[in-house]
Amino acid sequence: MAERCIHCGSCIAACPMGIADGPALPDPARCSACGRCAQVCPTGTRQLVGHPLTVPELVEIVERDRPFYEETGGGVTFSGGEPLAQPRFLLACLEALRSRAIDTAVDTCGVAPRHLLLEAAPLTGLFLYDLKIMDPARHERVVGVPLAPILENLRALDRAGTRIWLRVPLIPGFTDDKANLEAVGAFAAGLETTRRLHLLPYHRFGTEKRLGLGLDDAMAEVTPPPPASLETAVAILGGFGLDVRIGG
Repeated sequence: MAERCIHCGSCIAACPMGIADGPALPDPARCSACGRCAQVCPTGTRQLVGHPLTVPELVEIVERDRPFYEETGGGVTFSGGEPLAQPRFLLACLEALRSRAIDTAVDTCGVAPRHLLLEAAPLTGLFLYDLKIMDPARHERVVGVPLAPILENLRALDRAGTRIWLRVPLIPGFTDDKANLEAVGAFAAGLETTRRLHLLPYHRFGTEKRLGLGLDDAMAEVTPPPPASLETAVAILGGFGLDVRIGG
């Protein structure tokens, strides 16, 4: 994005805090995210991502697409980030959409208090639940959070009869080794009702966003898995009696 900047000075003139400066990222501690710099930027170098919404405002937006949901059998997916990081807003939205007979899904990594997941369960049509690395020490080192609460939350949702699709990002060098896939398969096979699992091949779609935030490309050396790796992963997981699909 920075290469688009023509150094016209429009953002500097528009910024009420006096901190906008061409393609440079503003100090988040001082930026009020008013969006004035983005409004005047002629090249789209500066962009405002996201804005506050109330529950009624979100429902009004969703209702515009009701014909599409009814035609396709689809609905609304709450993703992120982690949607359960804003639990009261999420629960209120789920309840409002359920009252309007609009189907919902919650895409979660499972890092949330268990009572919130179980509170959301009867309001949600489907949970898309991530599993990544099954070795506890390696999970905490790579992902940054303990594994045990994620697995216990998943077991609790499964016991509650919640509709769940497991999702495993297939990332070369991180999640695609045989031992990890076998551990995922063994754990999933031990759940009471959940049998569907989606493999999500690694891609680099988020690289530009990461660089735009001034962060290093920590995954620069990682490439999407080849077809043979996908076939191997499907065979390993399918051997545990799971309904394995690629993508989704």
